[in-house]
Amino acid sequence: RGKDERYRVRMPKLRAAKEYKDKRKSIDDTERSIFKFKKSSEEKSKMDKEEKLFRETFMYDREIRVLGTARAERSVPSARRADLPLTAGEQLDVIDAVQGHAVICRNAQGRYGYVLVEHLNFR
Repeated sequence: RGKDERYRVRMPKLRAAKEYKDKRKSIDDTERSIFKFKKSSEEKSKMDKEEKLFRETFMYDREIRVLGTARAERSVPSARRADLPLTAGEQLDVIDAVQGHAVICRNAQGRYGYVLVEHLNFR
């Protein structure tokens, strides 16, 4: 028995490898959270850009407040740049009722534009 133990090769313990793996996993998690933060800041800058474009196009200097929500009854392409293209069933935020037959709305992507009241369902 003494000879067998003397020539026996010792294997490293697996604990060190597991600790390294856990450390590596935590590093990967922090890198992922950095990318998530970067993505949300990109979305925020895109929304700010849309809002700035809206304020310039519509000469809107008041605070943007949502008066209510409406659902588009049918799909309508935009005829002018100021019009908001609609898809059937799309949910819109009503921002302002400027003209008698049209309202300013915002869609889920953050784009603003005029929408005719006849294309909306306010329920």
